[in-house]
Amino acid sequence: MPTNPSTHSPHSPDTPLHTLIIDTDPGADDVIALLFAMAAPEALHIQALTTVAGNVPLAKTSRNARLACEWAGRPEIAVYAGAERPLQRTPIYAANIHGKEGLTGVDVYEPATPLAEGHAVDYLVRTLRAAPEKSVTLAMLGPQTNLALALEQAPDIVRGLRELVLMAGAHFNGGNITPVAEFNVFADPHAAEAVLKSGVPITLLPLDVTHKILTSEARIARLRGLGNKAGATVADILDAYAPQEMKHYDMPGGPVHDATVTAYLLRPSLFTGKRIHVEVDSREGMGFGQTVADWYGSLHRTPNATWIVDGDAQGFFDLLTEHIARLP
Repeated sequence: MPTNPSTHSPHSPDTPLHTLIIDTDPGADDVIALLFAMAAPEALHIQALTTVAGNVPLAKTSRNARLACEWAGRPEIAVYAGAERPLQRTPIYAANIHGKEGLTGVDVYEPATPLAEGHAVDYLVRTLRAAPEKSVTLAMLGPQTNLALALEQAPDIVRGLRELVLMAGAHFNGGNITPVAEFNVFADPHAAEAVLKSGVPITLLPLDVTHKILTSEARIARLRGLGNKAGATVADILDAYAPQEMKHYDMPGGPVHDATVTAYLLRPSLFTGKRIHVEVDSREGMGFGQTVADWYGSLHRTPNATWIVDGDAQGFFDLLTEHIARLP
């Protein structure tokens, strides 16, 4: 039976649960994850957002990240643009799911606050080198290219990292871009390999759990009924985004993949999983980008990640709605 993976210590209202950097490729579900996180300043002390090419090219993911800050009323959060392409493979995008702008259902425009100066990889190296030991949590919502480049450039940055929490991978569920591969890993499997070998504590929220935490008409209506701009924005995004996956997978609702990372950071007790050994297949062929999750320990290799397999769907949507209600 899976066990709750959390070892987070209790915190007072004055002590955030996490000093956090969010690495992201917005993307509909990324924007919802960002709004969710920015609504919890007492628990998540967000240092910056770093962006990567993924769901759409870098210029658009970077703009969408800044839009999320604007919509959350958090323009002070710096957004650093990062890797424009994967480490080795040909770039791929997911405009078929997220639209050519990376967001559907809402108006997209150039936000008032510009990008922060400098490259995301340089920001990660500088910040993690200066951070107290094991103090920074990195939430990763897209391909893991930025961290892989930072680790290659400065392996010593691992000392500043407390943990990595990733929306990545698939095992029991099967993939969402090939029969076996999940998009974030498939988009840069060589980066995912490097991150899994980093030695930093890793938690993976794969399709195995995100496909169990699904929208419903009532859940979206509750968000819309909050009466604020953020609630309407999230509802509009979900109304446009969810039906495609519902149709493709014949599911009763749509997943909100990346927002599970925010929920895990805020309330890990909503999720269950266990420590296992995970490897990435980066060989050309049908298995390219697959996360090989050794759930039953068949390989007898040392566990290197906590693999989440289940979550409380209603608890997730209650938590999401409670936080979106706080925003403008």
